[in-house]
Amino acid sequence: MNTAPFLSVSGLSVSYGQIRALRDVSLRVFSGEMVAVLGANGAGKSTLMKTIAGLVPPAAGSIELDGQTITKVPAHQRPGIGIALVPEGRKLFTPLTVEQNLRLGAFSLGKSAGKALVHERLEEVLETFPVLADRLHALAGELSGGQQQMLAIGRALMSKPRLLLLDEPSLGLAPRIVEDVFEALLTLNGRRSLAVLIAEQNIREALAVADRAYVVQLGKVVIEEDADVLFDRSDVEDVYMGRRSDLVD
Repeated sequence: MNTAPFLSVSGLSVSYGQIRALRDVSLRVFSGEMVAVLGANGAGKSTLMKTIAGLVPPAAGSIELDGQTITKVPAHQRPGIGIALVPEGRKLFTPLTVEQNLRLGAFSLGKSAGKALVHERLEEVLETFPVLADRLHALAGELSGGQQQMLAIGRALMSKPRLLLLDEPSLGLAPRIVEDVFEALLTLNGRRSLAVLIAEQNIREALAVADRAYVVQLGKVVIEEDADVLFDRSDVEDVYMGRRSDLVD
């Protein structure tokens, strides 16, 4: 692992009017690392992901990708520098087919992406999620929840990102399907040396696949620790659910 983080977020603060959604948040993700951001509903996880993706402007702080400051890079340019977001709720184009949704994921590549390159990316995604190959001409709205989540991840992968952001990937999925999705993410992380940042409410599943984790409470990072250490900590769930704010080191 490189000594310099691939993603570095420093002192990030975000406000919605009078509401402070993020408060001086700092975190790092190394290339090839999977990091979880854990927190209850409303803790600020989605705001963090959207800010890194450029969809929400920060009031303070900075974001660096591979040593370059990208804090003011517009959202539509961030896929081109290697960032892809899988949003909460998947946000698929349900009247379109699986293949059409996937091809739209390559749109950010611009005119430089010829048919051969897009086809190559498509084959890579279908190899990762074989179930999508079987449903390639089905409408996205006809897929099961788990298949839709795989499609949303696959669409993000079409731009061949260096940093993959996943906002609540387990939301609304059955436990067995959640395991399948996270297992696919582990495979991707190992095969492509992606930097992966996952915002999750599902503590145990996220910690089972992550290398490190941050716990966010009321917009602030209150715990930063290796995932396996957090998995065994008895106080994490109380902090996570907001039942306590003091930490046991």
